Amino acid sequence: MKQGSVYIYSGDGHGKSPAALGRAVMMASSGKSVVIIQFLKGKGLADSELLGRLEPEIKIFSFAKMDKGFDELSQEEKEDEIINIKNGMQFAKKVLATGECDLLILDEVLGLINYGIMTVDNLGQLLALRGENMDVILTGNYLSDEACRLADEVSKIENYQVG
Repeated sequence: MKQGSVYIYSGDGHGKSPAALGRAVMMASSGKSVVIIQFLKGKGLADSELLGRLEPEIKIFSFAKMDKGFDELSQEEKEDEIINIKNGMQFAKKVLATGECDLLILDEVLGLINYGIMTVDNLGQLLALRGENMDVILTGNYLSDEACRLADEVSKIENYQVG
């Protein structure tokens, strides 16, 4: 059984999540289904009315309970959010194992490695669950050689000072 491809959009620049969202729109416009799970961004895009209208082709989930991003939380709030993040990872596991979509985007999942919430090995085990022809996009600032080995293609997005 041929597994789908894994793409990484990483780097310190802005545009990783929009690039992944653009890929989602392209897939959806060709009749494919997309699931986006966001991490570390608070409620993120999950409450967006505009993106909600893209359902059922594109479904967006955030398991965060806080409106703030992870960096803005107190230590106690972070501990609560880590439980929610782990629920989100269990949902991702279900999506991968059941082949529920053609493209799964794990937005800011690489940041979970940086925060010590998961390891690259955990992510590799998760990705091994994907079925035939399911593509996965991983986004986040964190990028290591070990994480790169999980991907078929890596795009690095950087900020440059102009002028």
